[in-house]
Amino acid sequence: MAESVSIPPDDGDPQVQAFLAHLATDRGASVYTQRNYRAALAEFSRWHVEELGQPPAWDQLQRDDFRAYLRRLGRGNLGRAAIQLRFSALRSFYRFLARRGVVEVTPIRNLALPKREKRLPQFLTADQMTALLAAPVREHELLCRQTDHPVAETIWLRDAAILETIYSCGLRVSELCGLRAEDLDWNEQLVRVRGKGKKERHSPIGAPALEAIRRYWQRLASPPTGSLPAFLAHPDRPEPVQSRVVQARLKRYLAAAGLDPCLTPHKLRHSFATHLLDAGADLRSVQELLGHAHLATTQVYTHLTTERLKQAYDRAHPRA
Repeated sequence: MAESVSIPPDDGDPQVQAFLAHLATDRGASVYTQRNYRAALAEFSRWHVEELGQPPAWDQLQRDDFRAYLRRLGRGNLGRAAIQLRFSALRSFYRFLARRGVVEVTPIRNLALPKREKRLPQFLTADQMTALLAAPVREHELLCRQTDHPVAETIWLRDAAILETIYSCGLRVSELCGLRAEDLDWNEQLVRVRGKGKKERHSPIGAPALEAIRRYWQRLASPPTGSLPAFLAHPDRPEPVQSRVVQARLKRYLAAAGLDPCLTPHKLRHSFATHLLDAGADLRSVQELLGHAHLATTQVYTHLTTERLKQAYDRAHPRA
């Protein structure tokens, strides 16, 4: 089940409130999607009030209204991805209104938007990943040498297990935080993952990740069982670790490993996909492992691996 948040009403607009509730319950949208879509609809509403002096009547808006809004976003120097996100929210909202019979025709259907810049995803090399995965244990050992008192290692063991699991399974950070003890199949070395839109998949998990989890659980007074979170925010409370904590702890270990501390947990997922394709995994398998609904989403990694091959060719071939 996707993590949900309590979203306050959007200035009393009942259609927007119903849509946000639909995202959280029926669609099982992630916290980030709920937050971004709510912000996008609120931003459009504010623009409409500024331009026309009243909130939008969603069933009365015309295509030209959205063209005017698009021009306003363009003048605001927003990136193409940011514009795409705002219109993705509006499109999803209008599909919801159409299913409820509020509108017959979606006014922004096929509206031409600026194409997104093609950016290759960032990733860590295999050697960089090895250094990062070793960083929690090394940091704990360093702390122990700097003090006369032993430093409890539970948090560092948890962090080591988290990094191993994200990289081993290619998880989104929300999927990692939502893992339960019962999702781990120790005999089959599989993990049940709850992805976007309440979709479940089973992902292989490597022996190093399972061993890291085992070491972490052994240090807990009450190792998690059943529906309890696999990774706890605090050793003494059955509350799941939050994504912001994973991000903050990752920054520490990136810096300790001599890597860019601005990298996000999602870059470990990129590394997972890139290393699989580099080793010869087929694209369809990587798509299933990542939980991508569309193959096109996964194909960006083929561009990345092809670019690396071209660079190697240019460096090594005498007639390149």
